[in-house]
Amino acid sequence: MSIEDQILKHIESLPKGELLFPADFSEFGSSEAVRLSLFRLEKEGIITRIAQGIYVRPKESSLIGVLIPSAEEVAEAIAKRDRIRTLPTGSYALNSLGLSTQVPVNIVLLTDGSPREIKVGKRKIKLKKTTPKNLLAKGKISRLVIQALKEIGNGKMSEEEEKKIIDLLKREEKSDLKHDIALAPVWIQKIMKKALGYGEN
Repeated sequence: MSIEDQILKHIESLPKGELLFPADFSEFGSSEAVRLSLFRLEKEGIITRIAQGIYVRPKESSLIGVLIPSAEEVAEAIAKRDRIRTLPTGSYALNSLGLSTQVPVNIVLLTDGSPREIKVGKRKIKLKKTTPKNLLAKGKISRLVIQALKEIGNGKMSEEEEKKIIDLLKREEKSDLKHDIALAPVWIQKIMKKALGYGEN
């Protein structure tokens, strides 16, 4: 069985929509042979290249046709593959929390991995190197809140935004929230403490 046939068989055993990286097929041959096989499978229309070195066998919908993974899904898969920690920041953090309906064209993630830029269609994933301290936050909600508040800016938050943020933080694990408050700038700590029922002043 050729390398290409082995790769194809493996791809067909996976669920459609799963992201594929050349490293997933290293057992079948050299990196160059794998790269060429994936290139040929793409030309045959079996898989779709969605970014450099990232492919998918797309899901299909009778209503909207071919479904390509979103830039958010690609960012998640890269973090998992490279075993790196990432943290949404800026407008992406605001959108993830539902504080903004605007889908950012550029997804900016802080990371402890190598900085790089990945183009996915018309969107970009920017991985920015950060200090380990910025990635110590434990809570899924509170870690996003810290970044979202930094994006909004000190003293620039509306009452409505503050209420929404406090309501979101009330859903966070208390132990995680307390841990993450200690990592935030003082002005953000004051807002976050309100979700615990103190620090109103």
